[in-house]
This record gives sequence, C-alpha cells and structure tokens, in this order.
Amino acid sequence: MKRLFDLVLALCAAVVLALPIVLVALAVRLTSKGPALYWSERVGRGNRIFRMPKFRSMRVGTPAMATHLLTDPKVYLTPIGPFLRKTSLDELPQLWSILAGDMSFVGPRPALFNQDDLIALRTKFGVDTLVPGLTGWAQVNGRDELPIPEKVRLDVEYMQRQSLLFDIRVLWMTFVKVLRRDGVAH
Repeated sequence: MKRLFDLVLALCAAVVLALPIVLVALAVRLTSKGPALYWSERVGRGNRIFRMPKFRSMRVGTPAMATHLLTDPKVYLTPIGPFLRKTSLDELPQLWSILAGDMSFVGPRPALFNQDDLIALRTKFGVDTLVPGLTGWAQVNGRDELPIPEKVRLDVEYMQRQSLLFDIRVLWMTFVKVLRRDGVAH
C-alpha cells in the first residue's frame, strides 16, 4: 500500500511541479557553473548505496559531507543556494528516487555514504530495513539540529508507528514546516 501511495503521489506531484522543476533547473544553470543536478551517494534500504538527485545549491567542488559539518557552509553556496534550501526546492528532483523505488515520501532521511556513526546506529536498531524518505519523523521534529542518537530514536519511533495515516501526518507537518522555513540549514 505504501509503495502504491508513493507512486500515485509522485506521479501527481511530477505533473503539477513540472514547470517549477524546469524553472529551478534553469535558474541553477544560469546562476552558477556546473550542472543543475547534484547526484549524492546515499545509503538506502539494507545499507545499499544509491544516487539521489538534488538541485545543486552548493558550488562544484564542495566536499561531500553534511552541510552542518562544513567549517563555513556559506562560502560554498551558489547565488540561489540559500533560497533553494529555505524553500526546500532543492529536494524536488528526489521525486525521481521515489519513482525509482530508492526512496519513499516518508521514512528516515537517507544518510550520506560517509556518515558512519549514523549508519551504524540505524543498523543496530533495525532502521536500515526501512526505505529512506523525502521527509521523516526526525525531519519534522528537529531536522539538522538533532544529535544523531536523537535522530535515530525518532527513526525507531517512526518504524514502530508506521502507517498510512502516520505518513500523511508527517507529510502535513513537513508542508507546514517548509512554509514556515523551520529547521532549515543554510
């Protein structure tokens, strides 16, 4: 049921968001050197590596690490990078990952391939059995501000409470947070 929900919602979103996706891609290309998309190596279900697309908000050559670990992330942002991140428009290409089955709308956010501490803790508690999500319970309860053990605790709570209604609740909470721009890393 979850996969069917993801497919139907992703197809509808892709149709509705087709023009904004094209416009954002053009804006990225016109305001900085390099491709519109950045393909990030992420850890998926069963700790399998997959490539997840995002609109590029950072300059080409930025180190592949979590933004909050960069010494001065603002140095690496493209001219429209802050806007893309504040509005979460940089996440739109992940509809492709949902359609491909690498991601779901709701689940734990996919870890970067080099976030060994997060991957190990998720594996210890069985969170690695879940399909990662565009958004998740940890995302709506603190996002980038959460320490890793708290993020994993929320991922485990999601795993235990997982249902279509709970996913709809998380999606609604995400929508509200995006509108308010809560918890967004710059």
